[in-house]
Amino acid sequence: MSLTDKCVTYEAFGAIGDGVTDDLPAICAAHAHANAHHLPVRARPDATYHLGRQALTAMIATDTDWNTARFTIDDTDVDDHKAPLFAVRSLLEPLQLPIERLARDQQQLDVRPAHDCHVLVENDHKRLYIRRGLNQNAGVAQNDCFILRRDGSIEGAIDWEYDVITRLEARPIDETPLQIRGGIFTTFANRMQQEEGYNYWARNIEITRSNTEICDLAHYVVGETAVGHPYRGFLSASQCANITLRNCFATGHKIYATIGAVGKPVNMGSYDIHANHVVNFQMFDCRMNHICDRTRWGVIATNFCKNILLQDCTLSRMDTHMGVSGSYTIRGCTLGHMGLNAIGRGLLTVEDSTLYGRAFVSFRSDYGSTWDGELVIRNCRWIPACGEKSWPALVDTRNDGMHDFGYACSMPRAITIDGLWVDDSNHPDAYDGLYYFADPDQTPGGSEAIPLTPERPFPYAKCQTLHVRNVSTVSGQKPHISPNAELGQIIQVVEEE
Repeated sequence: MSLTDKCVTYEAFGAIGDGVTDDLPAICAAHAHANAHHLPVRARPDATYHLGRQALTAMIATDTDWNTARFTIDDTDVDDHKAPLFAVRSLLEPLQLPIERLARDQQQLDVRPAHDCHVLVENDHKRLYIRRGLNQNAGVAQNDCFILRRDGSIEGAIDWEYDVITRLEARPIDETPLQIRGGIFTTFANRMQQEEGYNYWARNIEITRSNTEICDLAHYVVGETAVGHPYRGFLSASQCANITLRNCFATGHKIYATIGAVGKPVNMGSYDIHANHVVNFQMFDCRMNHICDRTRWGVIATNFCKNILLQDCTLSRMDTHMGVSGSYTIRGCTLGHMGLNAIGRGLLTVEDSTLYGRAFVSFRSDYGSTWDGELVIRNCRWIPACGEKSWPALVDTRNDGMHDFGYACSMPRAITIDGLWVDDSNHPDAYDGLYYFADPDQTPGGSEAIPLTPERPFPYAKCQTLHVRNVSTVSGQKPHISPNAELGQIIQVVEEE
């Protein structure tokens, strides 16, 4: 065995890099050695490493340079489709912390951990995100994630009240950033057949180490056929903090259908980028092709995150599936046919960006179309429905007050629009201008039809103030508040020259 300049190579542990030989056992051994001796890893730039069918996972705990090496992932025949190929992990052991209660927006704890740590808490006695529609379910346990500093301070506002905590996991945050650079990965897509339910695939890079940056990585998907099942995300981060993706290339996945929870066909979400319970998730200069190709699912999904920033990215969608809190910022980005989706609380800012979704912002109806906070739109362009014929509604909210999502729901309290250009030139014949808000009483797509009554058991709080400045449309038609006349009476509109 030989090491070059104190850099571990895959070839030193038997990798061939000819694109045919299964190099995954050698890659696992190389990273195990690097982790034990705190050494970086470097791939051979002209190699093509085949990652075979075995259920093996290479643990990455040191800097890794994949540069221009290629990696082939054949998912047509595997031992375990849920086993990750690489797991980016900390070598620090989890901590036991004496936290019994938490209050919403609490900023300090009388706990002094040995390291700053990422904390996940749950109260399994309460259920939230009780989903509505074709994928309806009984919700998930109330949960939060946050950073607990050594001085007891909290970063990542606590979203819920916890009179009891039934689960707590504290993972130390490594002080030294870890960087993974380069790599050109190609997945030959799975051909799994399963008529009912979802069966998510991994065969990916799983990130649970805080302070990790992935740079210059590209992932392609080829070989999709008429049958297949969805992917959780090739880059998948969970239960960690300070995760950055920089200058990465992602690929949209073909849309497959299954029989959903109510016994009806439903499209399955399939992702290339995924984040769960991440505090401070950032993407810079990340991109993909064909962002208006409706045969491909939106490329990214996130759940339960705190503070998200996308800057200078070109993607088919950005989504906070089961919530984000704190700051949610889209800056200098281009988002395609599935647009910008949001659920959560805090400040949602979209600036200097071009969006192609049917709505400029869609607050997900399957989770109550709720945003507890403000929305700011600044110096943006919107081409509704990728330029297809439509009657656009800028803010899509659909909550008729007839479903219990596990929490009170509301539109953003205040919305500020300061600079927006809308290409509404392709519109129906009767069109007389875009709507700022969709009709929230419209039954969400695929939901059960429930007769509306004056007394709504789960009332939906409406927006209070809409500030508008410098809005222009190609049609020249003046925007309206909403097809729902009630909104026009409730929302205070402040228009400025």
